[in-house]
Amino acid sequence: MRNKKNLTTRIEWGCAQAGRLVDGRSAAGDPQEPPATGDHERPVIPPHSNSEASTASSATVTKVPDSVGANIQTGNNRHPSTFTWKPTMTMPQSKTPHVFIVNPQELVRVGMRTLLESVADFTVVGEAASRMDALPLILQLKPDIVILDLRVQDGKGIETAKDILTNLPTTRLLFLADNLNDTILLSAVATGAHGYVLQDAGAETILHALRTITRGQSYLDPSVTRHTFAYLRKLAEREPERGLHLLSPQEQRLLPLIAQGKTNKEIAAELGLSDKTIKNYLANVYTKLHLTRRSQAAAFYLKHGS
Repeated sequence: MRNKKNLTTRIEWGCAQAGRLVDGRSAAGDPQEPPATGDHERPVIPPHSNSEASTASSATVTKVPDSVGANIQTGNNRHPSTFTWKPTMTMPQSKTPHVFIVNPQELVRVGMRTLLESVADFTVVGEAASRMDALPLILQLKPDIVILDLRVQDGKGIETAKDILTNLPTTRLLFLADNLNDTILLSAVATGAHGYVLQDAGAETILHALRTITRGQSYLDPSVTRHTFAYLRKLAEREPERGLHLLSPQEQRLLPLIAQGKTNKEIAAELGLSDKTIKNYLANVYTKLHLTRRSQAAAFYLKHGS
């Protein structure tokens, strides 16, 4: 009877010790051995050493469910109902942007894929050489970024860009071009593309462009930027188009009469029109030829119409 009571007491004491380890507590004054219950003593379980106590307080100690694939260690001096759990699982990483490459040159596609695979920022999900091959795959895969060469095999880089952005408005599009062409550059920007990079740009420039458009911003290759500003300055300095072809036949009839110094009333009488009609025609001539005075209209006719 006494032996049974002693066994029960030791079981209760062992459970209490296990509970302290599970909760991560090691309070001072906690009993390190079972209470004496009579004359027949059983061997006392040795207390943990200082190094073991510090390990138990810093590690995550819990009972591991069978469903968790974890690294379980049991110490020789630990109670059998406690485990030291060292998780082998890592936190899930956020999804990297998926990239699709469209380029007619296999060497360029391989080089671009190798570059992107060398960094952790991007994941290449597909590639194609032509518009026909690329569009179905892009619409199926729905990549975050498409790197599109303007010289796709079927020669429809601008149309391909429009189709991609129309069907996948959240996809970011980076144009890759082999030269600076004013018309192509303006057409590319007009599609709603998010970046424009020259094909001979360095690896860091291409990666910087991709990271920039991933953040929702736009990117122009520095060479393209300089060229664009030069082109805009040229447009600003260009004189407005002027020519008789801009005027209607009735408006053209006014110019020689104005050059002769005739008044609106005299012109109206000669052409069989009302003064009000002549004033309206004259206003149109000023607007179309970017003029403000009759003398300028006369000078224009003498220079371009005679």
